[in-house]
Amino acid sequence: MLFRSVMFTALSKIRKAKNAQPDELEERVAQAIYELQMNSEKLKAPLAECHVSAAKEVDIGDGKQAIVIFVPVPLLAAFQKLVKERSLIEELEKKFSGNSIIIIAERRILRKETRSGRQHPQQRPRSRTLVAVHESILDDLVFPTEVVGKRTRVRSDGSKLLKVHLNKDSEAKAIEKVDMYTKVYKNLTGKEIAFEFPSR
Repeated sequence: MLFRSVMFTALSKIRKAKNAQPDELEERVAQAIYELQMNSEKLKAPLAECHVSAAKEVDIGDGKQAIVIFVPVPLLAAFQKLVKERSLIEELEKKFSGNSIIIIAERRILRKETRSGRQHPQQRPRSRTLVAVHESILDDLVFPTEVVGKRTRVRSDGSKLLKVHLNKDSEAKAIEKVDMYTKVYKNLTGKEIAFEFPSR
């Protein structure tokens, strides 16, 4: 009975759209965040007002997984503050056997309206376009490293590769993560991407 009570309280840390039920991974993420809130003096206050909205595993090769945690857009800044301080990511990675943890805002893409008639009561915001959402996913993915430039390379077969320039100052910390970033971005957007650290 006590376990059920604790689990119910832990599930307050995840709120899915349309009151959908969380899957096993999402329950584990909610439980981990709840435990950190209860047991870490450093994280207790910041996590009290935070919750997540979804989670998924992405295969990044060599038998390793990255766990992508989606959070509501209004809470992204609070989570990113904890990411910048490294405390939240490090503690979650310990709880998930060293699997990489990535925190991204959950954004919805609104489809482009057709000529046959308006589907939305108001004009579609730019932040809800496919391009804008994919750009935001990229920024969230590499945070706290900063994207300083992008260029698209069109191959001879017509396929495209997005080359992203990251801040050279962050190379030492981010270089070991670029392969993970590439695979997670491809999984979330379907687009191929490559990272570089160009000199100024």
